[in-house]
Amino acid sequence: MTRLAVFDCDGTLVDGQASVCNAMRDAFEGAGKPCPDLNEVRRIVGLSLPVAIRSLAPDLEPDENARIVAAYKESFFAQRQQGLVHEPLYDGMAELLHRLHDGGWKLAVATGKSDRGLHACLDQHGIKGLFVSLQTADRHPSKPHPAMLEAALFEAGATPEQSVMIGDTSFDMIMATDANVRALGVAWGYHSPDELHETGAVGVANTMEELEALL
Repeated sequence: MTRLAVFDCDGTLVDGQASVCNAMRDAFEGAGKPCPDLNEVRRIVGLSLPVAIRSLAPDLEPDENARIVAAYKESFFAQRQQGLVHEPLYDGMAELLHRLHDGGWKLAVATGKSDRGLHACLDQHGIKGLFVSLQTADRHPSKPHPAMLEAALFEAGATPEQSVMIGDTSFDMIMATDANVRALGVAWGYHSPDELHETGAVGVANTMEELEALL
């Protein structure tokens, strides 16, 4: 039997909020627009970039949205080139991933990051080889659409009944529910446990030990 655990990235595997907020501030200011409240920026982490910016600034014209998307990507890439991107793994996550991998689980990622951003993040921590499927916003509609989760199941050869989606936002929980996959939340990310339960989480872990027990 194939057991598949699909992880969100930002807010679940790593804490990337500082770099996201910095890039978003640069992008809006560069376009001559006021930067949204950073608490709101954190709440949209996980959405594909055009959708996230439209959520933050729904009155933007399409060309303005596109300019801010491009400026965000440029800012984030510049941060990475300068060694300023800070995306630490949450304490205990690497050890948990290795235990699951060694215990026979297949692992995957479904994230609003780009391919380039996800590969750079996983390479930095030396964990990319643990995952059999890496699904990003470059090739799929934004969460909570289930396309990237369904693609992960297909690549891993797993059924929804054998799989679990682990994430920190309501977008992850809705995506899992729409794909008929068990949804588990983590409390160390960007949406509250109540929001996670309300959008389909069958359990919310406060620690790595709790997450492993739920699995």
